[in-house]
Amino acid sequence: MRSSLCLTSNLQGSNPLMAFGSGSLVWFRKGLRIHDNPALEFASKGTDFLYPVFVVDPHYMKPDPDAFSPGSSLAGLNRIRFLLESLVDLDSNLKKLGSRLLVLKGEPGEVIIRCLEQWNVKKLCFEYDTEPYYQAMDVRVKEYASAAGIEVFSPVSHTLFNPADIIQKNGGKPPLTYQSFLKLAGQPSWASCPLSITSTSLPPVGDFGNCKISEVPTVTELGYEDTGQDELTPFRGGESEALKRLRDSISDNQWVANFEKPKGDPSAFLKPATTVLSPYLKFGCLSSRYFYQCLQDIYKNVKKHTSPPVSLVGQLLWREFFYTVAFGTPNFDQMKDSRICKQIPWNNNEDLLAAWRDARTGYPWIDAIMVQLRKWGWMHHLARHCVACFLTRGDLFVHWEKGRDVFGRLLIDSDWAINNGNWLWLSCSSFFYQYNRIYSPVSFGKKYDPNGEYIRHFLPVLKDMPKEYIYEPWTAPLSIQTKAKCIVGKDYPRPVVFHDSASKECKRRMGEAYALNQKLNGLVSEQDLHSLRRKLDEDQNHDDTKAKRQRQKLIG
Repeated sequence: MRSSLCLTSNLQGSNPLMAFGSGSLVWFRKGLRIHDNPALEFASKGTDFLYPVFVVDPHYMKPDPDAFSPGSSLAGLNRIRFLLESLVDLDSNLKKLGSRLLVLKGEPGEVIIRCLEQWNVKKLCFEYDTEPYYQAMDVRVKEYASAAGIEVFSPVSHTLFNPADIIQKNGGKPPLTYQSFLKLAGQPSWASCPLSITSTSLPPVGDFGNCKISEVPTVTELGYEDTGQDELTPFRGGESEALKRLRDSISDNQWVANFEKPKGDPSAFLKPATTVLSPYLKFGCLSSRYFYQCLQDIYKNVKKHTSPPVSLVGQLLWREFFYTVAFGTPNFDQMKDSRICKQIPWNNNEDLLAAWRDARTGYPWIDAIMVQLRKWGWMHHLARHCVACFLTRGDLFVHWEKGRDVFGRLLIDSDWAINNGNWLWLSCSSFFYQYNRIYSPVSFGKKYDPNGEYIRHFLPVLKDMPKEYIYEPWTAPLSIQTKAKCIVGKDYPRPVVFHDSASKECKRRMGEAYALNQKLNGLVSEQDLHSLRRKLDEDQNHDDTKAKRQRQKLIG
């Protein structure tokens, strides 16, 4: 990473007289944008100098050689690259306004406190963050600033609503259904006021003494090697790209008015069937409030439009729902000690987990989705539903936390509240409890893409397989497999489980787990889970032995 003790005069910060004026520090974490950025706007008012700071956090950015894919221990390289592109774009946009991004490296709380100690800062401004990691960090930083007589401004602008307000309206508990959330939320308080979208200039950067300031690092400067990957994510980071994608997405008023989320095509990859604005909302390159306002303007000018939960505004409100529940639920990101999560004796089969993660399940529809996830860091929401169901309650019965961690690493739009919320939902651990409704790893994809073009693109080993067999290549005669240059068991794996029997067993296990949770009123102990797991395994072994005997009788 390129760094220097002080910058040259053309980058500002070298004039010692600057130290006599007062300054404001705006701390970027998410909210990587100029438009509708209350923290930046407040920091810029009534100040001589402005310090726009981003801290490269080793917790998220340091390379981890032991991880299953290139990246840090928590984030895959696609998301790290998307973040760096967003920072380069933010720096460019700040420079157009007479400022620039000051990049430092270290534990963010410590770095910010050090900056406050060394710079003549009177105001510290940063967007409020509901994630536990930032909550703990922000308490420490606020305490230091308060003791030092520094004003702190931390507005809620990553979401449409303040989750704490919704929880307070609900008697101190988060609403646990989408409909109850909608009734409590109503219209956002700011919705009738115009948002601050443009800026003409910003105060100059002040003197930063001996703090090591750098440009936005490249992935190579962070310590990552060229992966030589043949296909990278087609989605570039940054506010400029976010606003362009927003304009393109909402240019067709009728498309916006008629949008219904469940009707999208999960196999559409050349032109995705959704806006793909989620990664830009995740990093705050796009303001959710501005997106909401744009949609409301369109709704006012069309005769009719869809409504929540399926409309585009409905999708923003799903985001709000998960943020609110996550903020108000201790241990939201785990099964143990969570009051809203069903206690289920998931298995910890690392081989099945690895087969799913590495696209080796033997089900082309599932494997193609997992390849797209690894290469692009994104896939359609229905594709996410399919692979999450397959891993958990549908076929493999692997713990949802394991799948959550894989998504949390590989998705460019991975968001702590939404990722955990979706895995709780799709595993039928919370929010949604119809565990008998299972996505077929064969027929669901075939419904959208009967020729298997999606599979052919992401699994080229199957590109010559006839469409009759591409979703179930193990059923193809050996002559067909040979002609397609894909022998199942050699060039492409056999199925790790057989869906019909596996899904039946999963339903039985879910039914037993639900019955136990109901019997014990949710107070299921580790010992209770252990006993149920042992009973289920014994029952399955008994059934397997019985089936084997029946087969032998038929053969005999």
